[in-house]
Amino acid sequence: MASALVSRAIAGGLRSIRPSIRPSREATRFCGHFAKETLLPLLRYASHLLLVLGFLIPPNKAPYVRAHGLSFVPPSFGFARYNVTASSSMRLSTSAIHSVPHNEPVVSAEWLHANLKEPDVKVLDASWYMPDEQRNPLQEYQVAHIPGALFFDVDGISDRTTNLPHMLPSEEAFAAAVSALGIYNKDGVIVYDGKGIFSAARVWVLDGGLPQWRASGYDVESSASGDAILKASAASEAIEKVYQGQPVGPSTFEAKLQPHLLWTLEQVKQNIDLQTHQHIDARSKARFDGVAPEPRKGIRGGHVPGSKCIPFAQMLDSSQTLLPPSELRKRFEQEGISLDSPVVTSCGTGVTACILALGLHRLGKTDVAVYDGSWTEWGSHSDTPVAATQVASA
Repeated sequence: MASALVSRAIAGGLRSIRPSIRPSREATRFCGHFAKETLLPLLRYASHLLLVLGFLIPPNKAPYVRAHGLSFVPPSFGFARYNVTASSSMRLSTSAIHSVPHNEPVVSAEWLHANLKEPDVKVLDASWYMPDEQRNPLQEYQVAHIPGALFFDVDGISDRTTNLPHMLPSEEAFAAAVSALGIYNKDGVIVYDGKGIFSAARVWVLDGGLPQWRASGYDVESSASGDAILKASAASEAIEKVYQGQPVGPSTFEAKLQPHLLWTLEQVKQNIDLQTHQHIDARSKARFDGVAPEPRKGIRGGHVPGSKCIPFAQMLDSSQTLLPPSELRKRFEQEGISLDSPVVTSCGTGVTACILALGLHRLGKTDVAVYDGSWTEWGSHSDTPVAATQVASA
């Protein structure tokens, strides 16, 4: 969840790309654990980057970054959860065929291809897969990735003080990891993953991810440079050093946590009675109802009392790209979700919750909170209330 949440909960200072492709002073925040509106509030992992990229915050405005200042929607991406300080202009190619509206959380493969060589555009592969999928995201990155993209380790860039998977790291740790990747607050960050939109929903997300990039006929690199691999490793090592109290290299990225975009177990408990927020669960209906076992051992089946289920896949079309606003609105309205009331999202580990946040962001709802611990935390506690049609055996 760290990468997604970082993408949403920590804002550091990414700049948004405006329709005119001119300098922007407004950073956007997003879902994933880094709420940012800037480049791609990192969603699920590319969405959660909040993946650790999660939520960026507009300067001089109440922060909505998911975690640390980039807009990865992952994620747990974490840029979105951190404050972003918009700085000087991001002079993107005027030859870009498609400009990016400042309120759009995704960019097209065509747009990215036209702007890929811009020095202030950084691309991150925030791929992450469920344990039972038997897929190695780093190995797949080495086999094929968008030219110039760096690997963002969702599990590696995470909180070292908890046993929960890919939780959002501290501001200092996130800043150290992002600095090790060579990212500055002035950069625009685009996050993608190997599924389409799954773990990259934590910053500005590449709509359709790597599959859509390849389907568009654009080249991929089939091998990673030694420098790229070293940077990916250095980011995880920087996180480890911070938690061990060891010195790290110079920082190029400043992150500031946006706590209102990052919910804890206690806040979810209180919300059961207070009902200040509509709680949406992104897991499958079978897991939500407790009729299918959780993928992690020792986790009870069911859902948080009072929450509603909108599986993250309902935010995407058959090509794994984000649905248009009209269709997204229908999905939420069908489940009785009011876009005028506060929302908190959750899933299994805070990754796909960022995809829901991404969908809501496209509808103009940019203050969606993500429960970082999600069901893996809630379902592992013996004292948390659980609702289910039938509790599945662990």
